[in-house]
Amino acid sequence: MKILVDMDGVLADFDAGFLKIWQMLYPEKSFIPLELRTTFYVVDQYPAELSDLVRQTIAAPGFFLSLEPIMGCVNALTEMRQLGHEVFICTSAITFFRNCVVEKYEWVEQHLGKEWVKKLVISKDKTIISGDVLIDDRPIVAGCVTPTWEHILYDQPYNREVSEKRRLNWMNWKSVLFSAAA
Repeated sequence: MKILVDMDGVLADFDAGFLKIWQMLYPEKSFIPLELRTTFYVVDQYPAELSDLVRQTIAAPGFFLSLEPIMGCVNALTEMRQLGHEVFICTSAITFFRNCVVEKYEWVEQHLGKEWVKKLVISKDKTIISGDVLIDDRPIVAGCVTPTWEHILYDQPYNREVSEKRRLNWMNWKSVLFSAAA
């Protein structure tokens, strides 16, 4: 099976990293805890007057590299490969990408190892990447073509309104993926 795995919110803990930096930089400003998030884009959750600060926080040097791995992801990726699956990290860069792209490569090397850097695909349109499944926290993954993969949602509070897709986390991934292959 060819498995595509998103990075932010699936492998790298984007929300915890954002909240940590946000609270450090702007302790006087309000914040939205992950469990109360209802939008995919963190900037959409905050009042308009804070939008620029949210974007600046995410675009700052070191932001993406500072993200911690989501618990269980490294073991899951390793086990997927040991089981004979072809696994790629399939991620998008943010629009203000200056630091993002380089740091995503550095993050992969730091947390997964050099061999995984060759398995990193960065594309704004994930539908053009072929695979059997895409594990992604984004509720709707759209693009210019009909994808070859099945979109399996990585469970996050902001995507729980979606009920028509199968979902997984790093605790139940085997049962979900093996039922996808059946």
